[in-house]
Amino acid sequence: MLQKVAFFLIAAGVLVLIGWAVKGFFLAADIPIWIRIAVGAIGLGVLILIGIAIKDRLSKKGNEGFKEVDK
Repeated sequence: MLQKVAFFLIAAGVLVLIGWAVKGFFLAADIPIWIRIAVGAIGLGVLILIGIAIKDRLSKKGNEGFKEVDK
């Protein structure tokens, strides 16, 4: 139980720091708009791929059929 709380706190802290950095990047006036759009598209693509990988892993979690293993 305490381990889950610790992981949650670490994840929350990391997300806050990432959000702060992303906000600073996208609101910076000296960075051209096309670079900000490209970085946003790359970030969104990475998030979509991670979400798909997690969804596939969770759907196959209970579906692992070990045919040659004796119970």
